Amino acid sequence: MMRGALVTTEWTQKLWPALNPTGKAAERLERAAASGIAVTAGQQPGLFGGPLYTWWKALSALTLADRLERVTGLPVVPVFWAATDDSDFDEASSTVVATADGAERIQIERAGPEGTPLAQMPLGNIDREIERLAAAAGSAPNGQILDLARLCYMERHTVGGAYVELLRSVLAPYGIPVLDASHAAVRSAAMPVLRRAIERAPAIEEALLERSRVLKAAGHSSQVKVVKGRTLVFSGVDGKRDRIRTSDGSAALSGHGQGSMGPNVLLRPIIERSIIPTVAYMGGPGEIAYFAQVSAVAEALETPAPLIVPRWSGFVVEPRIEKILERHNLTIEDFRDPHSVETRMAKASIPPAINTKLEELRSSVDKTVDELASAEGAELLTSSVLEGLERNVSHRIERLERRLRASVKRRGNEVLRDVAIARGALFPFDTPQERALNIVPFIARYGEELITSVEKEASLHAATLA
Repeated sequence: MMRGALVTTEWTQKLWPALNPTGKAAERLERAAASGIAVTAGQQPGLFGGPLYTWWKALSALTLADRLERVTGLPVVPVFWAATDDSDFDEASSTVVATADGAERIQIERAGPEGTPLAQMPLGNIDREIERLAAAAGSAPNGQILDLARLCYMERHTVGGAYVELLRSVLAPYGIPVLDASHAAVRSAAMPVLRRAIERAPAIEEALLERSRVLKAAGHSSQVKVVKGRTLVFSGVDGKRDRIRTSDGSAALSGHGQGSMGPNVLLRPIIERSIIPTVAYMGGPGEIAYFAQVSAVAEALETPAPLIVPRWSGFVVEPRIEKILERHNLTIEDFRDPHSVETRMAKASIPPAINTKLEELRSSVDKTVDELASAEGAELLTSSVLEGLERNVSHRIERLERRLRASVKRRGNEVLRDVAIARGALFPFDTPQERALNIVPFIARYGEELITSVEKEASLHAATLA
């Protein structure tokens, strides 16, 4: 099945140091070692475990693995690929929490040179940021997760290392091993594919350019830009990652830097498929889009293309947010537009007497224009002049109403405060909740109940896939 394309059949033994599994994660990995398969998901590091969708990916992989075990009778292990070899510190340096006043961003400062892989990027002292995370949790009954965050995000750790430790601590009890992509064991296992990607770089580039032409002709755009003259393999130089030039490929392969090599985003799924018996990769919309290019790379390498399937996606609606929605007859979808709810509520908050007068003014304008059109001597006025008059006056009334709404927003009221709290919890900074909010305050408030609730919903999604 999936195991025929593996670089080595002893994959668990080879990758065990990079997985460092414990408890149920180790048990499930051991069951899959001899004849099992895997469902994978992955994400680069994010502060305090990153946004919710990181965890939704992991739980999606778990529920699909469970589903496949029941359907096939084979042992199936979910594996989360923590891309700590990534160097995008800007992406990893912040997280968002929902507070009583709305959304709040927590950000850390760079403590190492730009371009440093996150596995090597020093974390620095972020005690203040951890306390802000704790404050967002409130007087939560499950404070163990906050203690865990403090333990994982100690000053001596790296950004990538802290991320891996937090994920492992939370996910291992559910049977999900977390692989540290920057570990030497991963680089060693991946070396045959990395070598082939360097040797076939011209063919890969041409395949990607052709795929870009096909996508463009179909009205789509490539998610990952093709960089001419560069391979899909990174190499570390002076602690920084840079893609190896095609012209430097032979020198790179004969040099001493092979231990620092790693794949870019288009090569990583193929590496993963080659060193883990992956039957499916759980991805989000962005990943699904760039897999159109991944398949072109697989063809150029003459290796099986990995299969991507959509992860579960959903919102966590806390009781206090649910009450706000019910109180004001709102839905989650109402908040998808950045300003519509606030505008609607501000309009509804304008004093009734003023609203009445505005409506009377509109009616008066309509009536007066109609009377002008039918009055004696109306032939002196063209219809376009009358229509222009009506538009101009109506526009001024609309401007007046907008200023009234803006005044209501500036002054604020209980309704608009409710809306701000709901928006901060559902679409913080105009971004869907799962792409921004941190999971730690949620776990602090709801504990295992949160994970099991998401797991239940993700299981329903998995049933539609297999």
